[in-house]
Amino acid sequence: MLNFNDALQIIEDEFSHLPKNIIEVNLNDSTGLKLAEAIHADVNLPAFDNSSMDGYAIKLAGNQRTWNVIGEISAGNFKNYNIDINSAVRIMTGGRLPKEADTVIPIEDIIEEQNKCILRDGVDIKLNQNIRFIGEDLKSGDIALTEDSLLNAQNISLAAACGKLKLKVYRKLSIGVLATGDELVDIAEIPGEDKVRATNLYSILAAIREIDMNPVNLGIVKDNKELLRSSILSALESDLDILITTGGVSVGKYDYLKDIFKESGVETIFWKVNIKPGKPLFFGKYRKDNKTKLIFGLPGNPVSSFVNFVLLIKPAIQKYYNQESYNFHMARLESPVKKTDSRRHFTRGILKFDNASNKFTVKESGSQSSGNLAGLSSSNCLIVIPEDIINPDAGEEVTCIMI
Repeated sequence: MLNFNDALQIIEDEFSHLPKNIIEVNLNDSTGLKLAEAIHADVNLPAFDNSSMDGYAIKLAGNQRTWNVIGEISAGNFKNYNIDINSAVRIMTGGRLPKEADTVIPIEDIIEEQNKCILRDGVDIKLNQNIRFIGEDLKSGDIALTEDSLLNAQNISLAAACGKLKLKVYRKLSIGVLATGDELVDIAEIPGEDKVRATNLYSILAAIREIDMNPVNLGIVKDNKELLRSSILSALESDLDILITTGGVSVGKYDYLKDIFKESGVETIFWKVNIKPGKPLFFGKYRKDNKTKLIFGLPGNPVSSFVNFVLLIKPAIQKYYNQESYNFHMARLESPVKKTDSRRHFTRGILKFDNASNKFTVKESGSQSSGNLAGLSSSNCLIVIPEDIINPDAGEEVTCIMI
């Protein structure tokens, strides 16, 4: 049985062999995609010297405190006034500075009377204050956004400033999710005496959306071998890049999926990882027509399937796109944690910052049952307890992966 680090490395290696398909999209359709090209500034940013606030543009000289107001410049309405040491131009935020101007005095620091502006008592001014200079953010030709940048609201505005109407981006991976089990009903139904809602289907779909990939809901299939075979074959023949199933990969009488994968041409890479929760994880790949699909069979317990995705699938996808994966914090345990086996445990926890000690502390979030959705919902991290650690005590320092 693989240890956690080896399993993650194997998955990351398989992702690295997948081709990255590049498409061109309109700027407005690029949110959540990753750049497949570097974007260069096609103009200086700012394109001209301009005022960073409403005020008065002057040519600073000595102890001058009074100027004649000779005009006004608003953003987009430039007039090239000739400014000397005795004159000032009223200027609005973003307005282009006249050639001779080298300082902007904030409007609140000035008293204006009869076309004169007078510096208020106690106010000091400095050369070049409140000016945004041409090219101080980016010079024409500079790299504005690097390849692999995740496009979001704040950097899409930068792409727009560089005149990029269309962008080359990496296509999102299309990830299908299929839930299996006789016990499952859709969330719109009231579950009967031996039924449960298919919550893991929706949690994995949501987790895929959170990393800006394309989730595909393949629905629920009962533990019927022929129905399962038909659904798996359909998914394998589809345009999906990744197939994720939940349930049916353990050793129970009706856990058919491993056999169906094999019979359908899926190559088994590994089965089972030495972790808790989520040990019965299946990983394989399917090749056809020079295209490879990665296949993950997650456990049916909703907490286990979620933890498997967060720990082993999500970071591999993020690494594939050269994005940061785990968000770690070191924290001190508030109370002992029970662990008596040699597996690596990922215990759901609640991390908080303790102002008194200026350190993070963490505690378990209730029952660690693989079906405890309430405990998972109240958690904000997974407490990592390595294989060789037994029953860590209060006060011990642990690694926490934020979720």
